[in-house]
Amino acid sequence: MALSGIQIFKLLPKTNCKECGLPTCLAFAMSLAQGKTELEKCPYVTDEAKAQLSEESAPPIRTVEIGAGAAALKTGGETVLFRHEKTFFNPTGIALMVADDDDKADEKLARAKELKYDRVGLTLKADLVACKCASGNADAYVGLVKKAKDTGHALILVAEGEPLKKALEAVKDQKPLIYCATEANADEMGALAKESGCPLAVKAEGLDAMAALTKKLTDAGLKDLVMDFGTRAMKQSFVDHVAVRRLAIQKAFRPLGFPTITFPCEMTDDFMMESVYASAFVAKYASIVVLSDLRGENLFPLLLERLNIYTDPQRPMKTDAKIYEMNNPTPKSPVLVTCNFSLTYFVVSGEIEASRQPAYLAVVDTDGLSVLTAWAAGKFVGDSIGPFILKQGIADKLEKPTLVLPGATAVISGDVEEELGSGWDVKIGPREAAHITPYLKDNFGS
Repeated sequence: MALSGIQIFKLLPKTNCKECGLPTCLAFAMSLAQGKTELEKCPYVTDEAKAQLSEESAPPIRTVEIGAGAAALKTGGETVLFRHEKTFFNPTGIALMVADDDDKADEKLARAKELKYDRVGLTLKADLVACKCASGNADAYVGLVKKAKDTGHALILVAEGEPLKKALEAVKDQKPLIYCATEANADEMGALAKESGCPLAVKAEGLDAMAALTKKLTDAGLKDLVMDFGTRAMKQSFVDHVAVRRLAIQKAFRPLGFPTITFPCEMTDDFMMESVYASAFVAKYASIVVLSDLRGENLFPLLLERLNIYTDPQRPMKTDAKIYEMNNPTPKSPVLVTCNFSLTYFVVSGEIEASRQPAYLAVVDTDGLSVLTAWAAGKFVGDSIGPFILKQGIADKLEKPTLVLPGATAVISGDVEEELGSGWDVKIGPREAAHITPYLKDNFGS
């Protein structure tokens, strides 16, 4: 039976040093019990406690970090089969495969760098570039790897021999994923991964062969492994991913407790079908999917699918609390107020944009609650809205500052006026977002 947070806490040094990244030893113990962190992050745990805790506290699927700095991607670390049981932690990494003999390599890398989407206060984009040595020329391969590094993505080095060694020398500080160790070259690739300190992909067909190979490598001291089950048949690959997830989580079978990588780009020549395969693996249960190209029509839907699946269902989605400029506002434009529940934000901002009336939209931090829920919880009230508006300094941009409250919260208008002061005109807007367009045209249209 897994240890509870309190049981783990009793075995920790209780220094509250914060070096693990958490504020207290108790918080670290609770996180460890939930499989959200690793014991190695505590620098002062005793060898005796480590021996007692290591097996019990390790997540069923190891967390592996690929890349460094802002490009780093954490993968694995999952603790449940289904999101409604708890949550998923580390979103599936989306990778571009590009070869050093591909005459469209520069074009593909440029798209990988440029394709970014802002949504719910997040920047959605691909995560990795897999650089394949198809030419056998070390210099050509290193040139491709350096170009891929400039995209700001984490790297996967798909090579062997001299090209791989030279590429590692050039980018090993970026902690790329080395692809791949097989039964035939496990000793050589394992030594290379150990020397460079980089994660290693392991390729074997079938669960038994994979378990034997990962055990061999972990016994040699390698911990950061990513599994590729070799098959490029969609059905079998899908079955393998589900089976591995069940074995790792339900049976705590450590030899298969690693993140996985799959290659839809090698399963079909049909680009759109490749994207369909990728969407299935995002849902169940690939840690990394590798695509032959990144285009808006395939990347954006995958990013949205991933966002939906890996959003904690127990926490509301929030957008940034700040004042947004809509339709090029002027000094005569009103300031509409809403909450930072993302769905409300998108509905209200969409209606303002559709009206084509210049306006400001003040998004107040309500911890992701909707307007009425936030009002009932005391988070969308005068003493939170007024100070927020004043702190933004928006009055300095306006000739006659006008604030428009949602019609459903008219009861707080007096409190808001008191907080803002006499320089502001507080108005009551429509109760429904659908009525914002006619309201703005009737009251603020030129």
